[in-house]
Amino acid sequence: MTGQVAMRQVSVQQFFDDNRDRLGLHWMGGRQGGNRMLTGESALKPTVGQVGHMNLIHPFRIQILGAAEGAYLRDLPEDELQRSINRLYTPELIAILVANGEQAPQHLLDQCNRHHVALFTSPQPSPHVVDVIRLYLARVLAESTTLHGVFLDVLEMGVLITGASAIGKSELALELISRGNGLVADDIVELFRISPDTIEGRCPAVLRDFLEVRGIGVLNIRTIFGETAVRPRKLLKLLVHLEDHSNEAFSELDRLQVNATYQDVLAVPIRKVTIPVAAGRNLAVLVEAAVRNFVLNQRGIDSTKEFIERQQKLMENDQ
Repeated sequence: MTGQVAMRQVSVQQFFDDNRDRLGLHWMGGRQGGNRMLTGESALKPTVGQVGHMNLIHPFRIQILGAAEGAYLRDLPEDELQRSINRLYTPELIAILVANGEQAPQHLLDQCNRHHVALFTSPQPSPHVVDVIRLYLARVLAESTTLHGVFLDVLEMGVLITGASAIGKSELALELISRGNGLVADDIVELFRISPDTIEGRCPAVLRDFLEVRGIGVLNIRTIFGETAVRPRKLLKLLVHLEDHSNEAFSELDRLQVNATYQDVLAVPIRKVTIPVAAGRNLAVLVEAAVRNFVLNQRGIDSTKEFIERQQKLMENDQ
């Protein structure tokens, strides 16, 4: 059910193109460094970070020089200035960004051209630049995998519906969409770990807006239901697994669901609910109820626990 975990990478040229307008980037030197690649955190040494203010002890792949760094370098004698700048050029260095509209020292420009390391400038404050780049890299370099199912925004919660082929996932998704919920992806869902405990689900570009329903064909949900019926991405919070159960099998289920179940997605535990599929069951209502119950659980309200405690109190009073 799970695809292979992929490690993504992005070139310096792509990084520049994606952030040029937002950060007002100007490519000042080291043009030949555009083909260098930024990779995910797990590919880095423990002592190397992705992006941060100039640090000669704990180097970053993208070193940021802001107002404080500029003032520090300006106060150094020329020979010490050059030595400090030279120490920036470790094998891990990918790019240098001079923020706050600071003037880049000539020696910095010369060394970037010599080492083929991209030198960017930005008028934006350096803390803002660091925040924007960190979020950008977390998104584009996240570990990723794929799952088979339908990913929906149900009551503002990211819900992935899984189950065997032809069990009715797309029909359930269509009913949920008609009730005002939103489609993110059908069939193949791309999942990215954008932080240690956060999974974001997206739709492959070729499948965007489309939902396949047996007997009808491929539907363009955006065209049929409007712009509000689709979402570009959503954080995965709940897995709903549909299972085909005979009436005999219903008696074997844990009806109270005392212990919550979880499934690991990219090493992040995601709450999982299994819903039996049988004639006459309104699955859309059940999924919405499961989401509402999950939200209550997140707030510390457990209906099952409350019910058991009430039963125990009644039993104690009878004794």
